[in-house]
Amino acid sequence: MDILSKLEGLEAKFHEVSLQITDPAVIADQPRYVKLNREYHELERVLAAADHYRKVVHQLEDAKNLFYNESDPELKEMARAEIDELEPQIPSLEEEVKLLLVPRDPEDAKNVVMEIRGGTGGDEAALFAGDLFRMYTKYFDLHGFKYSVSSFSEGAVGGYKEIIFNVTGENVYGTLKYESGVHRVQRVPATETQGRLHTSAATVAVLPEADEFEVHINEGEIRWDYFRSGGAGGQNVNKVNSGVRLRYNWKNPVTGEEQEILIECTETRDQPKNKERALSRLRTQIYDKEHSKYVNDIAERRKTMVSTGDRSAKIRTYNYPQGRVTDHRIGFTLYDLTGFMNGDIQGMIDALQVAENAERLKEISNE
Repeated sequence: MDILSKLEGLEAKFHEVSLQITDPAVIADQPRYVKLNREYHELERVLAAADHYRKVVHQLEDAKNLFYNESDPELKEMARAEIDELEPQIPSLEEEVKLLLVPRDPEDAKNVVMEIRGGTGGDEAALFAGDLFRMYTKYFDLHGFKYSVSSFSEGAVGGYKEIIFNVTGENVYGTLKYESGVHRVQRVPATETQGRLHTSAATVAVLPEADEFEVHINEGEIRWDYFRSGGAGGQNVNKVNSGVRLRYNWKNPVTGEEQEILIECTETRDQPKNKERALSRLRTQIYDKEHSKYVNDIAERRKTMVSTGDRSAKIRTYNYPQGRVTDHRIGFTLYDLTGFMNGDIQGMIDALQVAENAERLKEISNE
């Protein structure tokens, strides 16, 4: 890929977008303004990296000219030292610019709704779903992500049959999207008296949170129910109908089929806040459904990755007897399962990002 030719025109585009986002008519059109604002920041990042790359390239050229054309030994030695310092920087700077030139997934900057559900394996699957939730919350604490639980259903002996929670922070979807899929565990369950190894599973879904203007919902067609929240809390929990449940008939824009979406929210003791959060989850679910074709197209293009593709795919195995965790999409294994379950999952995410970046570079190189 000729980097400099790819950069042609980006400065003009950046100037054009920077003018547009100060236009009052654009600011009044929120969907357009948000889109242009994201494009502005993306172009800013690319051009900053490109400027640094060009600067180092020019410095290297000047140092080489000085080294080959200067007769003064001291100046030649200074030029030689500068060449030795600058030359190794070029490949990594070039790689950085190449990656920035590949269009990013526009969803990456979004916050997410995560859903973990116990799958095959009964009580042990619910316990494993609880372990996964604990693993993720420890990761969030380590990396400054905030989370709040919207709803949950506990397992008979612990863990969760289902738990749904929101995660906010910087580049949350771009970081967590690789976690979507079926997570399989191999271990002797706490409920097993014979000491036999069992295999069970839990599913994880990572959904990009939709902005209000991205999804059209006819709020007049939402059917609301109100109920008392259960669980720990003060007297308010038992006396006030703060829990909300909404039902909404969504029509598939492709097939025309209707599907009822049911959402419950008991996250706060404030009914209006629960309604607002239930609506946010409704927008996210509809957005996810309506973007499924876009999502599947990405997964189809990048055969080695299922970061946003089929959520029924088995993506990872947690093998307790051997103390290892393996991601099947890229054949990557870590041998510190204890650390992994305590939130040290960044090494796995980094490996998945490297694999996806390789696919992205291959994609743009073939254009």
